[in-house]
Amino acid sequence: MENSLSREDGRNARRELNRRRIAAFALVIPLLVFIFFAFVAPIATILYRSVYNPVVSDLIPETLAALDAAEWDRADVPPDDVLNVFSAELSLLAQERLSGRLAEEINRAIPGMSSVVRSTSRAVRRMEQDTLLSEGGQTLLDANDRWGDVAVWRALQDAGAPYTEDYYLTALDLQRAEDGGIEARDGARIYVTLYTKTLRIALIITILTLILGYPLAYFLANAPSKSANMLMVFVLLPFWTSLLVRTTAWIALLQTNGVVNSFLMSIGVINEPMEILYTQTATILAMTHILLPFMILPLYSVMKGIDPSYLRAAMSMGGRPIPAFVRIYLPMTLPGLSAGALLVFIISVGYYITPALVGGTDGQMISNIIAFHMRESNNWELAAALGSLLLAIILLLYWVYDRFVGAGNIKLG
Repeated sequence: MENSLSREDGRNARRELNRRRIAAFALVIPLLVFIFFAFVAPIATILYRSVYNPVVSDLIPETLAALDAAEWDRADVPPDDVLNVFSAELSLLAQERLSGRLAEEINRAIPGMSSVVRSTSRAVRRMEQDTLLSEGGQTLLDANDRWGDVAVWRALQDAGAPYTEDYYLTALDLQRAEDGGIEARDGARIYVTLYTKTLRIALIITILTLILGYPLAYFLANAPSKSANMLMVFVLLPFWTSLLVRTTAWIALLQTNGVVNSFLMSIGVINEPMEILYTQTATILAMTHILLPFMILPLYSVMKGIDPSYLRAAMSMGGRPIPAFVRIYLPMTLPGLSAGALLVFIISVGYYITPALVGGTDGQMISNIIAFHMRESNNWELAAALGSLLLAIILLLYWVYDRFVGAGNIKLG
């Protein structure tokens, strides 16, 4: 009898535990849904778009199939049958007003081909399909000599692959060689330089916010409550002001006839206005001002919980102020310092509005180029590849930070 009661009590306890788990999970469901739609789905979409581009394969499927059927060796211009099929498909695209999309895709691989495709599509638009399937190749060559360039057809076949890693190669200033290998892209290394500049600017901003924010957070943490509360209002005040307004204010301060130049000229420091606006310096100054609260608040929250008697005890035992501060107080603030530095650095890397408004060409960061490809060049695949690489760099840096500098590695005393 006692054993059966004991088993029944055990089953009741397990049922009650399961009910509590289900109730707890139900409370978490809204958060999981938010995380999925706000973070997981967008990131997954970016990763997918960076390797998937079916535009060309959807526009000229018969041409791509003809290239495969002809077992084209990519050494010479494809046979006339392939050119005929392409001319027929180009005619249909021109009639459906889709030739412009094909022109954009080919132009990304070979600059200048956009006008060639558009002019050729006008030439074949009103021709009969039977005529094009028999004489279309010659029509292409008559319309423009560039159709006799084998590089154009290589680019067309490469662009026809729906899944490709070429956008990642472009994002790393690399390209596919004729033999199928990978080589450095001709010309300047645009994107690698931008990644390097972005990380350098973010690091400078993080250091500046630390230099400015640490003393201020220390003063706020040790000031009387009334004074600290009043000063904290000024720290939080930027959050009550639009980011666009704050950035625009820096334009008024840094422009040629702005406040900074006028003041320096009035006191005789400079004889003519300095070019501060639309430079890296302007970007660093404006972003340091905007991101300073993200450094102060974590430091303040940690410093407020540190007992001042620790530092006084060290000094009463003969320790000098600076060594005592470095050995006792500073290690205790490392959690707040590391959290603030991480916040500022990650936000800086992905900043867009401020560099776009005050940085000009010299102060642009990788986020501005990503926005350019999404809004103006309409190259979403390259923008997705650039964004994916930026995400990978941030995750790698965070892993390095957590591995060597993270809170779990901080040892006090």
